[in-house]
Amino acid sequence: MDGQGRLLGMDRRMAGIMVVLAIGQLIAWGTLGLPAIVGNQLADDFHIDLASVFAGTSVLYVVMGLCAPLLATPFRRAGARRVMMTGVVVAAAGFVVMAFAQHAIVYFIAWVILGLSGSGTLTTAAHIMLNEVAGKNAKGAIGGLMLVTGLSSSIFWPTTAFIAAHVGWRGTCLVNAGLLALICLPLYAFGLPRRGTMVIPAAASAPRPSPHRAADRSTFLLLVAALASSAFVSFGLSAVLVELLKAQGLPAPQAVAFGASLGIVQVSARGVDFLGGGRWDSVTTGVVASALMPAAMLVLIFGHGAYWAIGAFILLYGLGSGAMAVARSTIPLAFYDQTAFAKAMSQIALPLNLIAAASPPMLAALLIRVGSDALLGLTMLCSISSLGMLVLLGRRRVV
Repeated sequence: MDGQGRLLGMDRRMAGIMVVLAIGQLIAWGTLGLPAIVGNQLADDFHIDLASVFAGTSVLYVVMGLCAPLLATPFRRAGARRVMMTGVVVAAAGFVVMAFAQHAIVYFIAWVILGLSGSGTLTTAAHIMLNEVAGKNAKGAIGGLMLVTGLSSSIFWPTTAFIAAHVGWRGTCLVNAGLLALICLPLYAFGLPRRGTMVIPAAASAPRPSPHRAADRSTFLLLVAALASSAFVSFGLSAVLVELLKAQGLPAPQAVAFGASLGIVQVSARGVDFLGGGRWDSVTTGVVASALMPAAMLVLIFGHGAYWAIGAFILLYGLGSGAMAVARSTIPLAFYDQTAFAKAMSQIALPLNLIAAASPPMLAALLIRVGSDALLGLTMLCSISSLGMLVLLGRRRVV
């Protein structure tokens, strides 16, 4: 009974940590979706076009990518809890700066500040926290956390639209700052364990030997290209989805409602993959996901703004992009052993961050200057390219 009691206590502590991180990630990612809802208002106030508004998120990803290696030492010495606490304070300051910005340059400075905080508060930081408290058992916890964070847009897009309608986008920035400072900071301070506290003993999960080897150079380049192509579509469309649906003829409230439902579909796809466990490998997940995405683009192109077509697009694209988000994190495991995996992921991270930075303004500019069909054609081409490369990777995996 004593051993069972200790196990129950560890399960409860781990569940508490998961709840804290889930709430923190929902707020952190949800608040960053501000331009997707109030992009036109930002463009009007700063006298810039919509593509430039979405370039703010590009600044975020570039700064995050550059700062991530610099935070390796603080994470190791101070622990994830302290880094994340510092990060949410910086993020709150970033939204305050944005709220009082009168010129576009200050708007972009705010995104630089948010980028500085993002490398210490967003997904990577949460995964480091889970590794600190769960060791090798963190894999399942990370998968569970991904299920929850996929709901950020579903929760925050309609919430942001409601708040902005009553207090404006500047007031919404201050609300975001308050959420970070008054909810996330206390949660991290009192709900996360200090460094060195193992909730699940490391001895409980000795590492298993891996049969994989490090992939050759051509396979690595093919892997990077496949993941980058899919990331271009996912990161870009997530930023401009509401504007894309407006271009299809939907009124703003309905565009927000359809856009918010995307997160629920994406989480459902992640859940199916998570519950599937070992029934299929990550490459198979990627192939199926990549096949769904061009089908979604075709439905929207030929649906001419009909509600059934928009609903089918949200369903197909949501399932594909949701499953692909998991696949991008796990496909490299099929080609690298534990020793080579960390190095490979650090090399893959740079192009993915650059793609995440470039795709929103590129797709926004294409939508404004050429139209929605051109945007859908480009994203369909990228999805088909990713599908072809993943099929080739699957064959190499089998061999």
